Amino acid sequence: MNIRSLWIGLAMGAVSYAQTPPVRVSLDQAIQEAVQKNLDLAAERLNVSVAEAREVTARLRPNPVLTIQSQTINVFRANYSNSSTLGPNQINVHTDLPMETAHKRQYRVQLAQQQKSLAELGVREVMRQVIYSVQTAYVDVQQAKNNLALAQENLRALEGVVAVNEIRANSGDLAQVELDRSRVAALQYRTAVQQAQLQLDQAKSQLQYLMGRMDRDPNFEVDPDLRREPVMDAQPDLARKALAYRPDYLTGIQTQATTQADLRLQVANGRVDYVLGSEYTHQSSGGYSGSSMGFSISVPLRVFNKNQGEIARAERELALAGARRNAMEASINLEVERAYRQYVVSRQLLSDVETNMLAKARNVRDITEYSYRRGEATLVEFLDAQRAFNDAMQTFNDARAGYARSLYLIDTVSGETVSGS
Repeated sequence: MNIRSLWIGLAMGAVSYAQTPPVRVSLDQAIQEAVQKNLDLAAERLNVSVAEAREVTARLRPNPVLTIQSQTINVFRANYSNSSTLGPNQINVHTDLPMETAHKRQYRVQLAQQQKSLAELGVREVMRQVIYSVQTAYVDVQQAKNNLALAQENLRALEGVVAVNEIRANSGDLAQVELDRSRVAALQYRTAVQQAQLQLDQAKSQLQYLMGRMDRDPNFEVDPDLRREPVMDAQPDLARKALAYRPDYLTGIQTQATTQADLRLQVANGRVDYVLGSEYTHQSSGGYSGSSMGFSISVPLRVFNKNQGEIARAERELALAGARRNAMEASINLEVERAYRQYVVSRQLLSDVETNMLAKARNVRDITEYSYRRGEATLVEFLDAQRAFNDAMQTFNDARAGYARSLYLIDTVSGETVSGS
């Protein structure tokens, strides 16, 4: 392959890469990918596996103990006689079987199952947080795209004015300083476009990170439409949903159940267990031999340690779990109240901007630009109108994004995002 063919191949590859169509990802797709690949969520799921392993351990019964013992073995070839203190050769085979009482194994299994439920709720809570993070990051990308489009529109308007001013300056109808001022203004808007592009790139990177992507896709795109529907539930209804669906609140309830199971186990651990034993003995000496059986029961005396420390600890943890549940309920009600208030304010702000500001600012900008092109308005007046329009559009973009975020906040504080999981 010669150099010319190589350059043609590289050029065709560059054109092909530049023409690669964007890959648009919907919010549902982004959430689904995050749930599958998010690193924090993947780490939290391992707690469920750990809890399952603990449940296996809790179901195990105590192992029996086998003891084989030899006594008075005549390894030194001593003579047995009536005056000898040596006894016959003796071998003992002893087995001990621990017997648990007070349903200890049953309570261990119940405690392990409750701990597994806690781990599953922990996964749901991390999932709720991940979903909300993806939703807000998705809105950030949508808002950044709108801001970039606004900056590009402003730049096109200024560049159009600069083009007209260049014609007017060349014909002697406009002073050179006026042309330079318009060029400086266009340069400022060009900088604004670059900053808006940077913010969009950063927002896309953050969203892809939350989705669990290790490599950033340069053609990554999102749906342009921001969420806009109203909230149908009243604040009390949202509070009831939160107490029914929120994993963090359900974790408080589950913690009480887990601590109650732990308390039952600790009380049972304070009960006496016993060990059943059986022993086979074989003796032989001087050509005579014999065997015998024996049985035993071993019971520890609960004089000092009655597991009273662990019982007291479980009782206090049960009281602590109840207090935390009450605190969580109050905190969730406050979160719902704040989220609903934010939704109401965002809705009113968006309505006011659309009704009272947006159309007027655009109309003033268009009229002033037309007048400036005709030489009936000054550059300062046009730039002021352009700046007012830019501020109005920026406020509108912020209001639209703020309203969408308030809707997603309502969903997450009410537990709607994980209600079906």
